[in-house]
Amino acid sequence: MKILHIPCLEDNYSYMIIDESSKEAAVVDPVEPHKVFRVAQENGVDLKLVLTTHHHWDHAGGNDKLKQLVPEIKVYGGSTDNVQGCTDKVENGDKISLGANINILSLHTPCHTKGHISYYVTDKEGDEPAVFTGDTLFIAGCGKFFEGTAEQMYQSLCVTLASLPKPTRVYCGHEYTVKNLQFALTVEPDNAKIEQKLSWAQHKRKDGLPTVPSTIEEELETNPFMRVDNPEVQGKVGWKSAVEAMREIRQRKDNWKG
Repeated sequence: MKILHIPCLEDNYSYMIIDESSKEAAVVDPVEPHKVFRVAQENGVDLKLVLTTHHHWDHAGGNDKLKQLVPEIKVYGGSTDNVQGCTDKVENGDKISLGANINILSLHTPCHTKGHISYYVTDKEGDEPAVFTGDTLFIAGCGKFFEGTAEQMYQSLCVTLASLPKPTRVYCGHEYTVKNLQFALTVEPDNAKIEQKLSWAQHKRKDGLPTVPSTIEEELETNPFMRVDNPEVQGKVGWKSAVEAMREIRQRKDNWKG
């Protein structure tokens, strides 16, 4: 399994997932379809699937155009998310295959949008799994609660995604990592792992490189929104429950001027 980053717009990422034995590919959130089509041609792959994480234009807005470029392509999206150009609606637990070796599991991760889907991707070659989290889980952050509640984001991050194998690679929808880690230090100023990752991320960005992927393990160590079960984190934000801590940290982030 090969995964290519495709930077789009100002700070978005699309991703191409390639089954190298069959040269079949899926693309996650192809907001710049001509760019995606060119990457497919350069890599000699056959675009078979679009995996749309959610309905916002900067993720789903290229679907119709890509269908014009590749008329037989299938476009997957959450069953309750009204995704542009969707041909195949998915729900939690639905499985999709790509080529001979790649399996894709749909995980319903609502809150940012009510039908948001994260795609958990495994292959038979023994590569580490990957999860494409759109705007639910960012590196060291999470999406705004546009269509959901703190309870839903807690379930999406701390139950659904946190239960994936720790080495799972996390590919998110935007390059927000440096700002997210700077904010994370305001919640946990003594967390050395956050400081180390911030320094690493700043170097990456200075060199014009992506900070993606992370891993589920790193997120559990450095992402305040995935650390709300930790009594120390709850104490730092003045609450005694994980969901209340989630709500409080999101409100602080929304108002943060960093």
